[in-house]
Amino acid sequence: MNTVLLQYALEVEKTGSITQAAANLYMDQPNLSKAIKTLEESLGAPIFKRTSKGVVPTARGSIFLEHARNVLVQIEKMEHLYKPDQVKGVEFSLSMPRASYLSLAFSRFIKNLNQEEGMNVWLRETNSADTLKDVENGEYNLGIIRFSSALEGHYTQTAAAKGLLLEPVFQFSLRLLMSADHPLAEKEEITAEDLMPYIEIAHGDGTTGRREGLERKGRLLESARRVYVFERGSQFNLLMEDPRTYMWVSPMPEEILSRWHLVERQCRKRTGMFRDALICRKGYSFTAWDKEFLKELESVKNIFL
Repeated sequence: MNTVLLQYALEVEKTGSITQAAANLYMDQPNLSKAIKTLEESLGAPIFKRTSKGVVPTARGSIFLEHARNVLVQIEKMEHLYKPDQVKGVEFSLSMPRASYLSLAFSRFIKNLNQEEGMNVWLRETNSADTLKDVENGEYNLGIIRFSSALEGHYTQTAAAKGLLLEPVFQFSLRLLMSADHPLAEKEEITAEDLMPYIEIAHGDGTTGRREGLERKGRLLESARRVYVFERGSQFNLLMEDPRTYMWVSPMPEEILSRWHLVERQCRKRTGMFRDALICRKGYSFTAWDKEFLKELESVKNIFL
């Protein structure tokens, strides 16, 4: 079977659109449609079906695509065995939530690398839904997802259905992040009512990547004033420059708080427990670089224990 056709099918699955997949593959849509049809004819069953949400795999197609993904991963590993001159230095990829303790672990990991070696490192900060896709399709070797402890069963089942292993990394309760000059910074006990006059900063893609999902759940009603951001640089600038802003966050390392003139505060409001969990594909073997990053992560976690 032509492995190029497998790559085409996986791109269609990833995008959910023949048109977008063709654009990503730098080919004409009719040619891609013809290639997918040729692949389906060789299998004797359709791989995709059209729905109101776009092109999605059939039940049998999902199974085929999972096998196709594993085949391409194994081929890539075999090529690396016989082309060692093309794999020099550090190879590392991580998709993760926008968490400062994770960013600190990653920064320390990079700092301690041998600078004389080649380096091919990818870091993506995004929501849990996209991280699951990143690791499932093999674009990233490691992922860290964040979810409420109450949804642990759901995410465990979702990861298993996608052929992923899930291992808890860190459990925490949310706390408030604000400027040291915030009017509430010196208050001993902050209540939900105290926060009402102020501006909440939130990540615009949440855990699912769909803003409308937040609206349906009523989360927008918690604060009448919100600013949605998609990267941490903007959130830190807003928090530091405007003492009317605050944000719900995971535990923050003291060195980052000091750098941005910020403080952490507890709130009497019940936020529940959250978990960050490491995910990878079943059968994936951790590289020496993966292990070095996880070592740094463990060291940073110990700050809060």
